[in-house]
Amino acid sequence: MSQVYNRVGDVTPDFQDTDMMLGFFDALQRVNERNQLLAYHDRSDGGLLATLTEMAFAGRTGIDINLHGLAKDTGDSVLETLFTEELGAVIQVRQSDEAAVMQEFEKANLGKFVHSIGTLNASDTIQFSIADKQIYSESRSKLQQVWSEVSYRMQSLRDNTDCADQEFERIADKNDAGLFAEPTFDIAEDVAADLIKNTPEQDRPKVAILREQGVNGQIEMAAAFDKAGFMAIDVHMTDILSGLVSLNEFKGLVACGGFSYGDVLGAGGGWAKTILFNQQASQAFSNFFKREDTFALGVCNGCQMLSQLKHMIPGASHWPAFYRNHSEQFEARVSMVEVMDTPSVFLKGMEGSKLPIAVAHGEGRAVFDADVSTDTLLKAQKIALRYVDSQGEPTQHYPENPNGSINGITGLCSDDGRVTIMMPHPERVCRTVTNSWRPDEWGEDGPWMRMFRNARCWVS
Repeated sequence: MSQVYNRVGDVTPDFQDTDMMLGFFDALQRVNERNQLLAYHDRSDGGLLATLTEMAFAGRTGIDINLHGLAKDTGDSVLETLFTEELGAVIQVRQSDEAAVMQEFEKANLGKFVHSIGTLNASDTIQFSIADKQIYSESRSKLQQVWSEVSYRMQSLRDNTDCADQEFERIADKNDAGLFAEPTFDIAEDVAADLIKNTPEQDRPKVAILREQGVNGQIEMAAAFDKAGFMAIDVHMTDILSGLVSLNEFKGLVACGGFSYGDVLGAGGGWAKTILFNQQASQAFSNFFKREDTFALGVCNGCQMLSQLKHMIPGASHWPAFYRNHSEQFEARVSMVEVMDTPSVFLKGMEGSKLPIAVAHGEGRAVFDADVSTDTLLKAQKIALRYVDSQGEPTQHYPENPNGSINGITGLCSDDGRVTIMMPHPERVCRTVTNSWRPDEWGEDGPWMRMFRNARCWVS
């Protein structure tokens, strides 16, 4: 603002009262503990105007802001209020909680510093007023495109131009509802509860949490299987190559996500080759997949790896290879997927659900053999997951489909459902608290915990 209007000041933001900061922090923690805090943003670079507009951008919503009580008039006082970078913060709470929240700050002797400044609106407009006089009004989508344009121009030069255009144009799509959750099952139901209760710890079925150098998702994966009633055992590829560990003792095998061999040999290629080029390991995996009492799961890097072993997995000949994302960049975001109707042991009872899930990969674009029809696979119930847009429709639009896979395909299973592969990370969002967005009614467990409990039920 100072550069635009050539009004460089000589007073820098300062901080003098540490007790006030501690009081603010403690009050905010109490508000958060009661689940009354919906959003928080510190007032920093750009001041109050930037803070509020960024919050509106994140929520894709309009806001009505009244500066009465903050600004003295419609002149310089308003400019100071909107653009000062002194310490401060904006929080969002429900209207029904406003009085209780204000009371918490009054208890901390901060009442005179806390103001109710506005509400959301349904017009997708960012509006500022003082008393009854409007001083600024503009479309949220227009401002967000202005705010995003530098990044968009850089993205257009650096990445796939078509993807950059699609993401930038999406900002102005007023029909884009963002993330949502439509489970077709009761996410609070623990379908494996009785099995866990009635199975002694030492008798739990064993699942090998398999990893190679560079893999980094084994801890979350082990936690999910442990909570579902398995005995999760860390198994490094060197354990199998050396003969120290035999896959014969396991009911399940999970190839975790990460960057095996830095992915310099292609998506999961280095990991797959440690199996394919070692007779002992190759025979061990082949024997495991042939056993009808076993299951396997491949996630992200593990999905890429297992896809390259499809010739030794019964009923997996239709699986694709995974290539560089259409965006030409590593994609780490939350995407919407639809759970399809398949025989997958992991997805039983979840079919039809449309849920948010974490993705993090650079090579997730599914490329099928020339003689494989994805439409035929869909009809044959061999596609386990596919990306959908904010309306719940399968999509190849970026970034709703982060890698450009045809028909949004991002998960598949073997013909009998014992082996499932997927690029997204269900283990990272099993707990509700690890979801960056979730409905208020979710409890401790998120919907993806059902996957692991389904596997436990199948084993029994």
